[in-house]
Amino acid sequence: MLIYVHYCFIYYNFEQYVYIGLLYIRIAMWKDINVFFQQYPKQQIVAQKMLEYGLCIKEDTLYCGPIELSDSKVARALDIDRRAIKATIETIQRHPKLLKIFTQLKPTCHLRDMAREMGWDVLEIIPHNASQPGILAQIATIISEENISIRQAIVDDFEIREEPRLYVITETRLPSHIIPKIKDIKTVKSVTLS
Repeated sequence: MLIYVHYCFIYYNFEQYVYIGLLYIRIAMWKDINVFFQQYPKQQIVAQKMLEYGLCIKEDTLYCGPIELSDSKVARALDIDRRAIKATIETIQRHPKLLKIFTQLKPTCHLRDMAREMGWDVLEIIPHNASQPGILAQIATIISEENISIRQAIVDDFEIREEPRLYVITETRLPSHIIPKIKDIKTVKSVTLS
């Protein structure tokens, strides 16, 4: 299992990795992690949400960055019993491999919903096959050819999300002729500009 810490949002080999907080993690990792939770569906949900939101473990408690989270409030948000939260933490703590992962997670700011207020554009791309390499690289190349900076790119984990998406936030508005170029990429199923 490989873990790479990378603080840049664009990584040209990006499709080989899952973006979780500030960690790029090899895509087979969820399968590696899921082995520990297969017999416990509620713990599996908790572990998935921890990865999705970058929630880490410090001692016996969940944290979102430096903010301590109560088990009962997390359980309420996930619509599960609070004991499942504690059991997930205990499972993670019993396995050094898991503990190394779940103590290093960090939340990240997703700029998608506030981009319009900043005068930025958001491209939402649904690929035909999210595990295929090169999708982000091709889109970034098209955008950079227009001399437009990418503020952020975030990819949903295709092992966790049913229909994963790539979100590309640009610092300026995109010219309309860029959309057909992106739609022409063979691996792109659909493109939405908002």
